[in-house]
Amino acid sequence: MIKPIYTLFLALLVALFVGLGIDAFYPSPTEPKYPIELEQYKAAPQCEQNPEQEAKWNEYMKDQEKFTEENKIYSRNVSIISLIAAIIILILSLTLLNKIEMIADGLLLGGVFTTLYSIMRGLMSENSQFRFFIVTIGLIIAFVLGYIKFIREKK
Repeated sequence: MIKPIYTLFLALLVALFVGLGIDAFYPSPTEPKYPIELEQYKAAPQCEQNPEQEAKWNEYMKDQEKFTEENKIYSRNVSIISLIAAIIILILSLTLLNKIEMIADGLLLGGVFTTLYSIMRGLMSENSQFRFFIVTIGLIIAFVLGYIKFIREKK
């Protein structure tokens, strides 16, 4: 009973290791802070809004749009980085470490979780071609892993 729990625990740690490693060395863009002075601006009727508040609102909206675009690029890059990490982890689990079954299975599942994380970050890029590419790579990984782990071993 403890072996499956250990395998799952190792898998989660591997995925967390990759995700937190990316965050530590490639931090995300920071979201602009909403100016406190604009709290009244949103609630005020159209006739009571002054040009200074309107200028601050427009500046905030520009900063927010810039952040959104930077975040899409960041998500795409994180998706690529985590996919590369997942492929390396999967290769390690199927080659060098395949003799130590519990560790290999934990790494394999961790690689699958990391691939899932990569796909989720790819979806956040809001680029339909990139989303298709990343899901295609995920599908190929799933087919290859299924073949290597379950079909080839039985022969």
